[in-house]
Amino acid sequence: MELNTIGLADFVKLASVIFLKGADSVNQAARTSGLFRVETVPQNSGNTREYTEIDLEEYANFKGQSDQANRGRVQQGYSKTATLFRIAKDIGISYEMRTQNKYSEVVARLTNLGSLAANRMDLDMTHRITFGTATSYTDMDGRTVDTTLGDNLALFSTVHTVRGSSTTYRNRLANNPVVSRGSLEGMEKLVVEETINQFGEKKSITFDIIFTADDPVTINTVRELLKSTASVSAPNAGVENVYKGKYRHVILPRLATTASGAVDSTKAKYWGLASSMMSSAYLGVHEEPRLKSPTPGSNAEDFATDDWNFGVRAGYFITVVNGVWIKFSSGDGTA
Repeated sequence: MELNTIGLADFVKLASVIFLKGADSVNQAARTSGLFRVETVPQNSGNTREYTEIDLEEYANFKGQSDQANRGRVQQGYSKTATLFRIAKDIGISYEMRTQNKYSEVVARLTNLGSLAANRMDLDMTHRITFGTATSYTDMDGRTVDTTLGDNLALFSTVHTVRGSSTTYRNRLANNPVVSRGSLEGMEKLVVEETINQFGEKKSITFDIIFTADDPVTINTVRELLKSTASVSAPNAGVENVYKGKYRHVILPRLATTASGAVDSTKAKYWGLASSMMSSAYLGVHEEPRLKSPTPGSNAEDFATDDWNFGVRAGYFITVVNGVWIKFSSGDGTA
């Protein structure tokens, strides 16, 4: 297709198609992981949302004949307020690109533009886990991002508190081992012993996700644990794999990164368990990634450069209320 035969209206249609193909090709690992609850924030409905946890006590009480039933206790937990923000990036399509048959360069620019907002959204979501041992981090734009939970502690802590009891819980595995059969059993013990409600009572929650970074050794270890089988003639033939079908393996390719998205090998061994059912991590999307393009009849062409400018825009918020639904190890062997 020759760009010198295309007017602005046709070019914008073409740009929209290429942009959407670029956006659809993005691997939004965090958004589709089940670790986050994704909600739509309608237009003209305010720029904040408050999320709170409310627990009913876990058990009913004995009722004697003709006795009045005990009233159930309800305890409001902690709250977090999320605030919307926007991200953006612009590119120019030059006169030369449009008129000198540089179709491949135009496609590359628009495809890249289509991925930028979705990539950034996924990076921001993943960094809630990447920087989950801290109470804040400074992102690539120099903004301080608050990563505290409702109890004002980091996502991963050994002393999380609840509102209706003096009991605390931890969601960081002691000594932070790499993933293995033994450490996975240790993480499961953490799930059993350190998953409580606002009254300090043990909660029985299904943890269905095991998440890792994209470190090959860690990935292969998890795959061996979840899928290993033995030959019918092998010594262990007929022994059932107790982990088969127990967890869904979520690989987060942006987990082991710096705030700017560069590789951070010190986080390569991060892993953990999570409950998609009980997740209190929220992504609120106010503005899905969209193409901002020039329109026919407007001042669409830059007077000085002859460029047509295209841009991507998106708006969302991210917040996490509590840490009871997720357990974590940094895999670095620190106490």
